[in-house]
Amino acid sequence: MLLKDLEIQHSPVMVPEVLKFLNVTSGGRYIDCTLGEAGHSKSILDASTPGGEVLGIDADHEAIEVSKSRLSDYQDRFISINDNFKNIKKIAMKSNFIPPHGILFDLGVSSLQLNIESRGFSFRRKSPLDMRFSFDQKLTADEVINSFDENEIADILYHLGEERKARQIAKVIVNNRPIKYADELAELIKKNVRNTNYKINPATKTFQALRIYINEELSSLSKALEQALDIVGVGGRIAVISYHSLEDRIVKNFFRKESKYCICLPNIPKCECEHKPKLKIITKKPIAPTYNEIKSNRRSRSAKLRVIERIS
Repeated sequence: MLLKDLEIQHSPVMVPEVLKFLNVTSGGRYIDCTLGEAGHSKSILDASTPGGEVLGIDADHEAIEVSKSRLSDYQDRFISINDNFKNIKKIAMKSNFIPPHGILFDLGVSSLQLNIESRGFSFRRKSPLDMRFSFDQKLTADEVINSFDENEIADILYHLGEERKARQIAKVIVNNRPIKYADELAELIKKNVRNTNYKINPATKTFQALRIYINEELSSLSKALEQALDIVGVGGRIAVISYHSLEDRIVKNFFRKESKYCICLPNIPKCECEHKPKLKIITKKPIAPTYNEIKSNRRSRSAKLRVIERIS
């Protein structure tokens, strides 16, 4: 499958909600931290006409290639940077893009990465166990699966995939090494681990955990959120779409912490931290996609959108 064909298949999640809660307006400047196939960026550019600008960031060089092609008509209003969003502050400063009016994170794996056969993100494809967002990274899923010991693999699956059968799956993996392809790994899990949830493939959490571990997704998200809050303008907004509980918990806890006057431990009788709130929570509860969107785009079914506004 060619890259130029993949961009047509992409359906960005919760576009109307993103545009509404980011307060996208004419002439605004926005950072899309997870550019992917540029679906959200294109919608933001259209909604911010005339004069609106988007800085798109993605660690995946193939996503940069697709987005440049798709947004070729917006060249004077669109900047793409091939980097990890954990470096958002440095990227924005270097691109003279501070302060932005809004920042968007659409977390997780993209349709592009799932559809390219050489990447190993999809358990439905006979593709090498890679799973790196960027080829500059050294560690691959192949190395984890075929060289880590059983306890290490089990810990990764349990802590990053919330996989209750982590020990059993790790044992199956170690007893059947070497494992070279994504569909081979998925089939091993399916054959050897009893599935109690028939709505999802039994290998789903294993693939999620491997991807998160290899790309250091959770630590990168924490760093990116702190930097995003530093650079967004007063009155500007940060919107985060997450797809599983680990990501959502990081986002929720960060937003709660930075919206409080005091973050001292509960047993401290008098505030010593002198912490002041930097943000206002706009979405008291996460926004979910509509029934019609879930029906037309299954990837959106687990999406949660949280939004905050920067205050002085």
